[in-house]
Amino acid sequence: MTTARTLLRRTSLASLTAVTALALGACGGSDNTDVAHTSTASAPAATATGRHNQADVTFAQQMIVHHRQAVEMAGMAQEHAHTSDVKALAVKIEKEQEPEIKTMSGWLKSWGEPVPKGTSTPGMDHHSPSAMPSMPGMMDDQQMRDMMHASGKAFDTMFLTLMIKHHQGAIDMAKTEKKQGVHGPARTLAGDIITTQSTEIAQMRKMLGSS
Repeated sequence: MTTARTLLRRTSLASLTAVTALALGACGGSDNTDVAHTSTASAPAATATGRHNQADVTFAQQMIVHHRQAVEMAGMAQEHAHTSDVKALAVKIEKEQEPEIKTMSGWLKSWGEPVPKGTSTPGMDHHSPSAMPSMPGMMDDQQMRDMMHASGKAFDTMFLTLMIKHHQGAIDMAKTEKKQGVHGPARTLAGDIITTQSTEIAQMRKMLGSS
């Protein structure tokens, strides 16, 4: 009798242990699956929004300065341009580039990098002859003064000629970002600049009467 009772107790204990192990195993499998799924789902978003390198920083800082000068040049057209076509183009350039300046400034702030002030990059003196050597297409102080004092058809010719050069410089900078940058939104903006400003160069050449 004692032997039978002991055997029954051992059998029940073994069954209970097996059931418990199965339950724990099922729960453990579910938890691991959830953790793995969560990690996999969140990783791409973090990479897409947070990754950048020095090329992205340089692009944003220099393109802000470059855009500001283009906006300044466009502002002159409202007072000095002779034709409505030049004035309309100037308005278009302002509307395109001012929001881009805000966007790039936001990137720099989020990265803990300095946002350029005025038309000079951090650590550079705008009035120094060497202030803008790394930014193609930028006008020097004398060219900006000459444009300010021009009017009528002479202004239109000067504006279109210098803005073509300015746009070509922006395209060169954007191509560098496309090759060297890693920040997705910055690379996308660079592509937009290449497309938009290439189209405007073709338009300005026609306005100058050249192909």
